[in-house]
Amino acid sequence: MKVLIYGDGNSAHIIAPMLAAAGQEVSLFTLGAPSRWCQEVSAEYWNEHHEKVFTVKGRLAAVSDRPEMLVPQAEVIILCMPVSQYRPALHEIARHLRPEQQVCLGTIYGQGGFNWMVEEVQRKYRLPNIKYFAFGLIPWIARIGEYGRRGITYGGKASNCVALHPDSDFALLKQEIFDNISLRWFGAGEAQQSPDFISLTLSVDNQIIHPTRCYALAQVSGGQWDSAESVPYFYRDYDQLSVEYLQRLDDDYSLIRQELRRRFPAKTFPFMLDYLALERFSYASSNTDILSTFVNSKTLREIRTPVVQLPNGKWGFDITHRFFSDDIYYGVCIAKWFAQQLDLETPMADEILHWVEGLKGEKLLDEQKRLLTASPALAAPFASGLPEYYGRRDLAALLD
Repeated sequence: MKVLIYGDGNSAHIIAPMLAAAGQEVSLFTLGAPSRWCQEVSAEYWNEHHEKVFTVKGRLAAVSDRPEMLVPQAEVIILCMPVSQYRPALHEIARHLRPEQQVCLGTIYGQGGFNWMVEEVQRKYRLPNIKYFAFGLIPWIARIGEYGRRGITYGGKASNCVALHPDSDFALLKQEIFDNISLRWFGAGEAQQSPDFISLTLSVDNQIIHPTRCYALAQVSGGQWDSAESVPYFYRDYDQLSVEYLQRLDDDYSLIRQELRRRFPAKTFPFMLDYLALERFSYASSNTDILSTFVNSKTLREIRTPVVQLPNGKWGFDITHRFFSDDIYYGVCIAKWFAQQLDLETPMADEILHWVEGLKGEKLLDEQKRLLTASPALAAPFASGLPEYYGRRDLAALLD
């Protein structure tokens, strides 16, 4: 298959060499300088002792910063970028697709309503032949060892779930794409088919982990530190207050999931899971408490809290980081929208959103704690992913 990797972030440095080594014709669209990319790229697997176990090498067919040079030839296009960048990227891609072109658009992280995003461009640009897929979670932790040349991963998840439309194409894409970015190399991470995309949007991972951890750090320290070195590690230093906030936000999401199951009993939602259930599915772990999933993780220990130096010389949260742009506006806000349609209260989500309002100087909620859907913070083009911004308000139509 002719595969286009659209984006040049961490995950692109893993998926590109893996698919190329598996025999796919892989090209890459970069937002930077194409000259910084080598034709031969590699993905290194390191164990928990920081020892290199093996290397997967592949050759790129083409690298360009001009989508019009790559998109028209692609059969599969995989987005490798933060969730909040999916929509503008899909609109750019759609402008270079031919109406008759048979193409499958996908992402290896399906948070935020990826199917709504694809259907938006499908309607706007009249592209009847688009197919699309999304992984529930990124199949592995990815790092850049050397930009444009070498990626590093600490191993794949035990299991992956993938939603696909139309679902009849699952076997082919599983063989050609899905299992070639994990199972082939690690002997684990086989792709299982999700019957719906909504489970990927409402199954919690980053969108409850990142905001609640940042919020807990802010409560303890005021959200500012004297030096970058004094900022706690994001997971290694995970504490009980962070656990409490995560559990409370997970409880808000669980109310939404339970009510959807109650109102739509014909739907099975097998992958619409709470945090610990999702963690056990993804990692085949035996963890029974949230704290141990982070403190005992061999792959998350080195991840630092995203901070920048503030005008006062101290260090504070980087509010442009994907922990906010993705996990608030394409995560918590979407859950809050569903809760409103279901007449559910979400006390922890409200608390998080109110904190973000103060941090960013924006208005997200009114005095009744309802989303201000006309606020520029939410309604500006591509700022957030509320279903109504796609012209969708009927709950039943959102559950596929």
